[in-house]
Amino acid sequence: MPHKKRHAALALLEFDSIASGVLASDLMVKRAPIALLRCGTIHPGRFLVLVGGSVASTEEAYDAGVERGQADGTLQDTILLSDIHPTLHDAVLGSRQELTAEALAVVETSTSPALLRAVDAAVKSTPVEIGEVRLADDLGGRAIALLSGDVADATTALEICAERAGSQLVGSSLLPRLDTDLRLLLEQGTRFENCAPHEPAGAEHLEEVTCSWDE
Repeated sequence: MPHKKRHAALALLEFDSIASGVLASDLMVKRAPIALLRCGTIHPGRFLVLVGGSVASTEEAYDAGVERGQADGTLQDTILLSDIHPTLHDAVLGSRQELTAEALAVVETSTSPALLRAVDAAVKSTPVEIGEVRLADDLGGRAIALLSGDVADATTALEICAERAGSQLVGSSLLPRLDTDLRLLLEQGTRFENCAPHEPAGAEHLEEVTCSWDE
């Protein structure tokens, strides 16, 4: 479901020092009247802070965080989206959409800001839909996005993501005809621990056997 309240701008900063990231978060919220949407530790020993608000206040808070990270050399990556695409805004805050189109594009980056930079450009240039965005949690510090569209649009979206992510692109893949059963699982999320068992019609089963220790 889309979020009822959207911020005009979002900023995401990634620090390779937790101590510095916490300090930067404090400086950011004190500098401007922004919403501290999320902040916390990620692997491997990094810190993410996500803020939102008006364009002016978000830019001011962003500048404060960047100044702190540059002062001690802990700033890993940043992104300021002063005109963020609405569906990306919602996806960053946890919304997921059905993968309705034929093709699926998967994008993986080494930092979370790099993913937002890439996906924002892709959805503004092509009519692909964002199925899911995951930032760092349980990904070893990486970030991923699922983009749904026809083959041509999904291909173009991947090209744009690769260009915008640059050296921070870890990998990408295009599934021209996404399997129906895989589609159902991915629409529920990409976390292994949350994936419900699913046996499609026609799946082969092992024959029942009697183990020696059951006799």
